[in-house]
Amino acid sequence: MFLRALFAFLILPGFAAFIMPLILAAIDPWRFDFFWLGLLVVLIGLVLLLWCVRDFYMAGKGTLAPWDPPKRLVVIGLYRYMRNPMYVGVLLLVAGWSLLFSSPVLVVYTIMLAIVFHVRVLLHEEPWLESQFGDDWRQYRASVNRWLPRFMPWYGAS
Repeated sequence: MFLRALFAFLILPGFAAFIMPLILAAIDPWRFDFFWLGLLVVLIGLVLLLWCVRDFYMAGKGTLAPWDPPKRLVVIGLYRYMRNPMYVGVLLLVAGWSLLFSSPVLVVYTIMLAIVFHVRVLLHEEPWLESQFGDDWRQYRASVNRWLPRFMPWYGAS
């Protein structure tokens, strides 16, 4: 199972958050000098992403890959604060690259990625979660925001 989780991590966020940004930065003709604060944003995004991948593996008994989804609804860790912290981690990572490289092309890529993530969540992930986890998902969805974090962690029904 660990190898499946590692493979999914390398393929999906590896491509979107590492390979594509570095390629786009390399070919961006409008790029400026390095803005080192971007490295901090990259690291924060990476920590969020790795934390979520761990939670999918440990609590969900699955991976972030659509072909090997979690068997259980993941409502621990960062998922107690928002429903999509993994996507937020990827977006922070890519935004960090755009800051680090001062790349307008990467800013556009970050915005496009955010739109794709939102549409995917609305049209695919949320309907699938409802079909798989029923009332547990509906209760979680009603209590935890999709993109904006809660101030206090959610621990389920009281």
